[in-house]
Amino acid sequence: MELWTQEEFGESHGGYAGAVLPDGSEPKPVYLDFGSSAASIVETREWWAYDGRLSRPLTVGFRGACMCGWRGTAYPVDRAGMSYDDLADVDVLPAYEDWGEHIEAVERRTIPVPEEVSDTIDRLHLQLANLADQAPVAALRAIGELERLTQSLAYEAAYSIKDDEPEWETIGVALGLDADRARRLTLRYLLRSHG
Repeated sequence: MELWTQEEFGESHGGYAGAVLPDGSEPKPVYLDFGSSAASIVETREWWAYDGRLSRPLTVGFRGACMCGWRGTAYPVDRAGMSYDDLADVDVLPAYEDWGEHIEAVERRTIPVPEEVSDTIDRLHLQLANLADQAPVAALRAIGELERLTQSLAYEAAYSIKDDEPEWETIGVALGLDADRARRLTLRYLLRSHG
């Protein structure tokens, strides 16, 4: 399934144009076979896959949907007489815009990065990008030093979080992730740093 993603949250808040059935509900995922191997079978919840063929339900519209469970406004589509080729002409931009508003709401709930730290990160990014253009080996060395620094600091932060026996749901909201991904991220920093 092709997801709309925002770099910081990745697939935790991956979005797509989800299917809407005549009663307003959402169908279960369907499996599409694009070839002759097991790897060519794809699971999707995207609206266009529900075309009434092969026991799949027929959608009457689409809406913005997010992997976190959020669902947006339903937009009708007249599927009568629509061929598979006509699907590319359907404008799902309203669903994408709704998902974008959802991502903005997620961002507002996350814990803010202090402005001076954010500014430092932005400046460092520009400096490393320039160094990569002018002296790529020096850039690799600087990036290696930065990785070692961040790995050590990530361990310290993750250890403090884990030591406080956090509510993973609360940590997840602060990071813009679901509770399970927040827990896995914390454990990954602990294990990667001292594994």
